Amino acid sequence: MPLPKISTPTYELVLPSTGKTVRYRPFLVKEEKVLLIALESEDTKSITNAIKAVIKNCVLTKGIKVEILPTFDIEYLFLNIRGKSVGEVIEVNLICPDDGITEVKKNIPIDDIKIQRTDGHNNQLKLDDNIMMEMKYPSLEQFIKNNFDFSEGANQMDQSFELIGTCIDKIYTEEEVWTASDCTKKELTEFLESMNSSQFKDIENFFETMPKLSHTIKVKNPNTKKESDVVLEGLASFFA
Repeated sequence: MPLPKISTPTYELVLPSTGKTVRYRPFLVKEEKVLLIALESEDTKSITNAIKAVIKNCVLTKGIKVEILPTFDIEYLFLNIRGKSVGEVIEVNLICPDDGITEVKKNIPIDDIKIQRTDGHNNQLKLDDNIMMEMKYPSLEQFIKNNFDFSEGANQMDQSFELIGTCIDKIYTEEEVWTASDCTKKELTEFLESMNSSQFKDIENFFETMPKLSHTIKVKNPNTKKESDVVLEGLASFFA
């Protein structure tokens, strides 16, 4: 006689990038096991595959391509799937800003963690009177690098150029369009290196102002009694 099937609840959330409603379920014990093994391995490829598999399995709405979702959608999805799976309150250890030493434990309800948007943020960048560049948001692969990359000694400038290169969608003028996917990595790097500081700053500003998981929490130092605001940004901050 077969054992009974355990029913799994389903939930809904709205994707920050598109406003589309997505149905999802919590991850199961077998999926949590795969995730934990991957995290313990500290292998970026294994973690990428595990997170991709978990999100793909848990998102029930058809037509959602996990690989091309923006980083902040992935973070928001993963946070909520994790919340429905192992608890809707996250315990974090925070360092009090006033002395930089004292550690305080705080509980944050997942429902309080939102995607923050910056006024004036734009993915269309005007480089000069003739050339424009359209940017796209970092995807799952870059999300993993940002949150779970354990490699040491990586060149920060090289990583920065690699990130920017993967996020260029197209470069265009009134007469011509160059799609980034048709360009080589070398061509894109040389294009970036030919910019002046002001133009490159506009690109950096795109990343600095793009939507992100963010939550501000008040922390009181038990030793000095001083109260300070601590801003947590990005998924890694909430699981540190």
